[in-house]
Amino acid sequence: MIHIEQLRYRWPGGPRDVLAIDSLHIPAGRHVFIFGDSGCGKSTLLGLMAGVLLPRAGRVEVLGQDWTTRSASQRDSFRADHVGYIFQQFNLLPYLSVLDNVLLPCRFSKRRARQAQASCGSARQQAELLLAHMGLPQTLWQRSANELSVGQQQRVAAARALMGQPDLVIADEPTSALDAARRDQFMHLLREQCRQHGTTLVFVSHDERLSEGFDDQISLPELNRAVTQDCPA
Repeated sequence: MIHIEQLRYRWPGGPRDVLAIDSLHIPAGRHVFIFGDSGCGKSTLLGLMAGVLLPRAGRVEVLGQDWTTRSASQRDSFRADHVGYIFQQFNLLPYLSVLDNVLLPCRFSKRRARQAQASCGSARQQAELLLAHMGLPQTLWQRSANELSVGQQQRVAAARALMGQPDLVIADEPTSALDAARRDQFMHLLREQCRQHGTTLVFVSHDERLSEGFDDQISLPELNRAVTQDCPA
């Protein structure tokens, strides 16, 4: 699913690389937990995996496609077809209803719309099913996203990422604003939905307690040679 070789990344104008990863391979269908303290580059790595950022050197492939060989519009199209992204701040559109927020991926990707239709009869039916599985009552589906609680918005964001059975779901610390009970419930629901559809899940967090149930746990500071190279011998 994800193939990284000799990755080097520095922010524009930055004095040095912030990520230097020699090799990382994530097979299709695996659930991978990447952890590290705030500021260690977790979100940057996810941006590189999703093709939102491009490396200074090296290769980042998703499904055999090297992001650097594609134009910006081609990257956008490929990402819409194959990648679901759960942002730390959820990034719901406040002027759309809950249901319309969940349906967004199928508006941008004909592939995911077809897969939703094949799975559930229509994109709308899959959106409603995902919302129900995420514990969002039907009375909320037509409300604006900004009328929901933080926990409810989080579950809407997860349902949106899962629409149309993307090959890869990337989650960037989406549980940081939740209490322990809602956090654990959300983690169970997210992993369960990804398992059901064979979706690869890459989840990052600073909280190692969330790693239970994942196939692999990866420490980003240990993986990142840009950090170890700065340490004294």
